[in-house]
Amino acid sequence: MDNLKITVFQGYLYWENIDRNLQNIELRLSNIREKTNLIILPEMFNTGFSMEAEKLAEPMGGKTMKWMQKIARQYACVITGSLIIKENDKFYNRLIWMRPDSTYVFYDKRHLFALGKEHETYTPGNKKLIVELNGWNICPMICYDLRFPVWLRNVDAEYDLLLIVANWPERRIAHWRALILARAIENQSYVIGVNRVGHDGNEVYHSGDSTCIDPNGNVVYYKRDEEDMYTFTIIADEVKKTRRALPFLKDMDAFDINTI
Repeated sequence: MDNLKITVFQGYLYWENIDRNLQNIELRLSNIREKTNLIILPEMFNTGFSMEAEKLAEPMGGKTMKWMQKIARQYACVITGSLIIKENDKFYNRLIWMRPDSTYVFYDKRHLFALGKEHETYTPGNKKLIVELNGWNICPMICYDLRFPVWLRNVDAEYDLLLIVANWPERRIAHWRALILARAIENQSYVIGVNRVGHDGNEVYHSGDSTCIDPNGNVVYYKRDEEDMYTFTIIADEVKKTRRALPFLKDMDAFDINTI
């Protein structure tokens, strides 16, 4: 594992306006002055957290994925975030992991936010995704997944970095902060949570509170209320030292997950 340069975008998302969101992100990215390995965007970064899948969904390989391919190529890095995808007459809140060579993998949000009726529009995923980047094993998840520690559990130390892309409202932001901290400590991994800011189309306010926590629970990055495009480094030795000094993962309980 090498140290990893991470760029996070805590953005204001223009409600259901794909072109404007992509233009804004591209403008903010143009201010990056250092090499990065990974750009992380929020949940549904091109639309906001909308249930209007019929009018907003794109096919695999659609406009937004082509844009992601262009950005990954331009910055010679991976770019990731979730968007609304239609496939086989079903809608998914799908995270795309786009590499600079235009190859990609994806993760479909497992836990759909019933309080917001997400489950009435979207189809849940049933498989975790673990990807490799510069020697790091990375597990990307989406927003509400954060509340379900069994789904996120670091079984057999399968990941070194847990990512959460989100549209998490300010009125429950204390939960966001507490759960990210808990996930980092219990899984002995870095955890990065990337949230949006501002009011959405339903007048729900999002304060951001995007953060990076190291395996010991220390804050590496934190930002509230403002749009922010920021690059920081996570340290490979922090993961190794923590797991060596405190070998707690080997004592975890064995379990199976039923994804039916």
